[in-house]
Amino acid sequence: MRAVVVHDWTDLDGLAIEELPAPHPGPGEVSIEVHAAGVNFADLLIVKGEYQHKPPFPFAPGMEAAGTIRALGEGVTGLQVGQRVLAMLDSGGYAEEVVARAHEVTPIPESMDFETAATFPIVYATSHLALGHRARLEPGEVLLVHGASGGVGLTAVEIGKAMGATVIASASSAEKLHVALEHGADFVINYAEEDIRQRVLDLTGGADVVYDPVGGDAFTASLRCINPGGRILIIGFASGTIPQIPANHLLVKDAAALGFSVNQLRRNNPEAVQAAMRELLAWVADGRLKPLVSSVVPFEEFQDAMRLLRDRRSTGKVAIRVR
Repeated sequence: MRAVVVHDWTDLDGLAIEELPAPHPGPGEVSIEVHAAGVNFADLLIVKGEYQHKPPFPFAPGMEAAGTIRALGEGVTGLQVGQRVLAMLDSGGYAEEVVARAHEVTPIPESMDFETAATFPIVYATSHLALGHRARLEPGEVLLVHGASGGVGLTAVEIGKAMGATVIASASSAEKLHVALEHGADFVINYAEEDIRQRVLDLTGGADVVYDPVGGDAFTASLRCINPGGRILIIGFASGTIPQIPANHLLVKDAAALGFSVNQLRRNNPEAVQAAMRELLAWVADGRLKPLVSSVVPFEEFQDAMRLLRDRRSTGKVAIRVR
């Protein structure tokens, strides 16, 4: 099979499509013929050896994929050969075939195309579980979402609205904020032109929950506009700057900074992830969620897909069409 192969830690220019042996499912696993793979910021880190999970060489990047089931491993029930599915992966999605743990494989409705399905599980599960399971977002609370037009930020806007919150979206341009408004944001902040703290205070008097996949200056501003009893969700550091949290700010504000990793929950509480996926796909079916795939890139041009994320030129998600 063809796959994007990582032989050693490298940048995008060091990656190429090569031939690898097709994987075979072991007990509790499923082999999937990949039609599309989702591109995530973590994929940029994993090829450089900067992600917490470091697969053994050689490996293919890609933490989510969609396609049809080719084979079932021993003990797998509830799934069928030929079934259309999406899957969460540790790695391996940028390939013509991949093996996934059966409990991380979810059937997809006929109305969902493979590109949308492939870009769905990681970002939507992250936002659903971070907001509901970790921060306990309540209807009527104010949710501030940074990087609100990006792959994970836009899902937080949608899910926050579905949970009944008032959503403030921050992003770096009017075009990106327009996308956030189309997906349910009540208010927007252009942080290239406006002061995040002052704008939040002017709009709502403060934020109850902050969803931050950006870090850096956005996190600092969040500390200064969080309401008493508020929660700041630390999702990632797309800005490249990891903030150092002054504990006295949390004390004075009676606030909490909460780290969230969907991969930790996948390992430690897979039932919660499965329940989230079922609810999320039900929300897609009834129109409450409208996943945005802004770019679909052919397999042979996978580097271009990764550059769209690296250079922050995409909105919503980017998919690689494998077949």
